[in-house]
Amino acid sequence: MGRNNSMYDLIIRNGTVVDGTGADKTHSDVAIQDGLIVEVGKVAGRAKQTLDASDLIVAPGFIDPHTHYDAQICWDALTTPSSWHGVTTVMMGNCGVGLAPCRPENRDVATWDLVNVEAIPFDVLKKGVTWDWESFPEYMLAADKRGSGLNLGFSCALTPFRHYVLGEESMDRAATKNETIQISRLLEEAMAAGAFGFSTTNAGQHVGYKGRPLACRLASDEELRAYCNVLRKVGRGSIEVALTNEVSKVSASERDLLELLLTESTRPVTWLALLNRDDDPEAVQRTLNEVDDLIKRGARPQSTVRPFIIQIDLRTPFIFANMQCWNPVLNQSVEDQIKILGDTSFRDAFKEALKKPLIFTSRWEVMTVLETSAPELAQYVGQNIQQIANGWGVDPVDAFLDLAIKDKLATQYNYELFNSDESRIPELITDPRILIGLSDGGAHVDALCDAGYCTYLLGTWVRDNPVMSLERAIQRITTEPANFFGIKQRGKIAEGMAADLAIFDLSTVGSDKTGEMRFDLPGGGRRLVVPARGMEYTFVNGENLYTRGQDMGARSGQVLHSADC
Repeated sequence: MGRNNSMYDLIIRNGTVVDGTGADKTHSDVAIQDGLIVEVGKVAGRAKQTLDASDLIVAPGFIDPHTHYDAQICWDALTTPSSWHGVTTVMMGNCGVGLAPCRPENRDVATWDLVNVEAIPFDVLKKGVTWDWESFPEYMLAADKRGSGLNLGFSCALTPFRHYVLGEESMDRAATKNETIQISRLLEEAMAAGAFGFSTTNAGQHVGYKGRPLACRLASDEELRAYCNVLRKVGRGSIEVALTNEVSKVSASERDLLELLLTESTRPVTWLALLNRDDDPEAVQRTLNEVDDLIKRGARPQSTVRPFIIQIDLRTPFIFANMQCWNPVLNQSVEDQIKILGDTSFRDAFKEALKKPLIFTSRWEVMTVLETSAPELAQYVGQNIQQIANGWGVDPVDAFLDLAIKDKLATQYNYELFNSDESRIPELITDPRILIGLSDGGAHVDALCDAGYCTYLLGTWVRDNPVMSLERAIQRITTEPANFFGIKQRGKIAEGMAADLAIFDLSTVGSDKTGEMRFDLPGGGRRLVVPARGMEYTFVNGENLYTRGQDMGARSGQVLHSADC
């Protein structure tokens, strides 16, 4: 019902409103006042500003449940590229790796953890991270003072908490009873400050400082029970865990871990990852059936909507970090790396490890040379490693390593790691048991960029190859993640909700499978980004963040607090 005498801050008129609940779209106006949606329907009042959304979709701002912008928020108030794609809220602190709490003398350890686990260059982090905090509440407060274009949700990565109490021994052993109590108190302090729970990892490829196991991997079951009990005690929060060592397969011990986290916390758990495998096409469906009872109790696996394409270079070989033979290669000079990679014993160990693939499946026919720095190697750009190996008359492993060595490890390779059969992606994204996300925004900056998953979903799987309705797709990336994290005031267009809005043209919205390199990180560091198409306007808390891709200067994002949500 119209409020004829009202004067609003903004009225968005004539749009096709998809409210995020799965309900049918409507032709409606949306009125905004003081950062909130105050009327939806035929709005009769006046406004200081009016936006004509004819022929556009007006949706709630998208909520990304899995990002690693923990460092990037220090230098990028827009939290790109996620913000380009209609994302208005990001959840950080995933996979057990983060930057708080951290004592000043231990900053290099936390930095190298991010280098090794999330493949963010050391020089970029040294130049960009501001370190205006020590405790976790201070880390959240620093983000609030700094200002943000997006809303920021923080989870407690378990590694820095363990390191804060145990020091370097956190990478060698479990905590004692007294140390566990200290860590639990720090987690409780973080939850009181508004954290959304905690995260950890079980993945063997997650190695940290000096190639040692990431500290949270050394947490005992007794520790994890105590940390889960913190969430049970406060009655809120969730847990994120990088669970599987073999993608899309849950072992008996991994199932036990998942059950422990669920039972002891009584809170939702989201785990990684479910992706289609060419070498085992039925792995996802088999795993969903095997853990269906845990999913019904709140264990939500995550997947993505795109082919999982990664760029690989051997200066930062994260993709091989779960193979013990590669650990000596990490964090070394290029000269030392080349010596190791050229050694026959290393190559023999690598070939042996590939006989039992966990992540890298050695399908050399889908690994192509993307770029080289040496002119004499340009002839190989566009060729796959199997072709090159056949031409050289050598094993593909040797061709892969020798080509990189000839280029002083500057060669860039493209590899279709998972979801390469796009006809099977709809099985993942239409299954209600699976949480759509897994963007890894802010991580693996020169290797992959899945931060455009929202626009890819809308363009590819709603418009071009319709496997779900527009209403259902928007529900999947708005109210579903909001409900998982207990964020009650976002993810839906309704009176009283925060005015976070993604306004797009359905006829043009989308993003590509592959991205482009930009040199816009601190110190000129490079990163792979995927631009968005068709995003016309993005509003965060009622303020215009973007108009057709142009930054409008608003920095109205909020640091979200779980107790308030």
